[in-house]
Amino acid sequence: MPHATQTELIRLIKVKIGPDEALGQVLAEQLSISLDAAYRRMRNETPLTIRETQKLCLAFDISFDALCQLKTGNVIFSYPPLNSYDFSLESYFEGILAAFKKIKANQNPKIILTINNTHFFQLINFPQLARFKLFFWAKTHLQIPAYQNMTFKHEKTPKRIFELGNEILQMYNSIPSVEIFDPELMRGFMRQILYYYQAQMFEDPSYALFLCDRALMLSAHLKAQAEVGKKFIYGTEAPAHGNDFDMYFNETINSDGSFYYESDKNTGLFITHNIMNYLHTDDPNYLVDAKQVIDKQLANSSLLSVVNEKARQQYFADYDKMIRAFKKKIEADLEFE
Repeated sequence: MPHATQTELIRLIKVKIGPDEALGQVLAEQLSISLDAAYRRMRNETPLTIRETQKLCLAFDISFDALCQLKTGNVIFSYPPLNSYDFSLESYFEGILAAFKKIKANQNPKIILTINNTHFFQLINFPQLARFKLFFWAKTHLQIPAYQNMTFKHEKTPKRIFELGNEILQMYNSIPSVEIFDPELMRGFMRQILYYYQAQMFEDPSYALFLCDRALMLSAHLKAQAEVGKKFIYGTEAPAHGNDFDMYFNETINSDGSFYYESDKNTGLFITHNIMNYLHTDDPNYLVDAKQVIDKQLANSSLLSVVNEKARQQYFADYDKMIRAFKKKIEADLEFE
């Protein structure tokens, strides 16, 4: 195997196993070789055989074809295949939690988010909103057969979902974040609520108003976090230290939803894909380019958290105005009926 390809394969494996496992020991166990032999392969002193390469690619879910074709402009992305989901809130939350735990395991992690319409992590503060978002994705966008004859109805959040949601929020809140918002926050989400109401896809049509009220509560909670520059779970108090939240406002539009993370050892990027699925890469060249774009976007945005009270008040006033406009359309139609 060429040195460059072997080096990239070893790097990808190192990222996959995380900071708590010794790479040499992992290679020795996977290939059934001595620790010394594993180190020689890590240093490119001994080439990996075709069989060894195959075993490692299969063990760590790495595409050998993509690895061999790497050149400038080519990037390896990973993603959870849609057929691996059972499209339940529980399975979706479990995937998010696993990703957060891996990031949190690194030393001094921090994240930068560009919010494209819906801030799903903050949405989890209000489980009814998160449940509606996932239901809409499965029924309307992906047209999963099991959902086609179902209407959306009020249901108590199962205990397991509630626990997973709290774990995700605790992880997200514990990692310092810089987040870029734009004027379109939740506008698409509100169109989805209105669409379901007009298409008679709510078991109880008035439940659409309940979701509108929850969207207003989300606005108030985001504003409260921005005022103190700290993330915290709805219904609790802001912490005295940690949980840093730097909220920026991009007056144009965020073209995508990206989740850039970095730590003392690892860096990576998640990009929203197929509405709510995601792509992930830790390709160093791609990450350099992505970070440059994010930095330029930050430079053209205004800080809203803690400082700039006038701009912050205006941003959330516009958000609330938009939510209430959708709510009034539904209220007027319900009164007419």
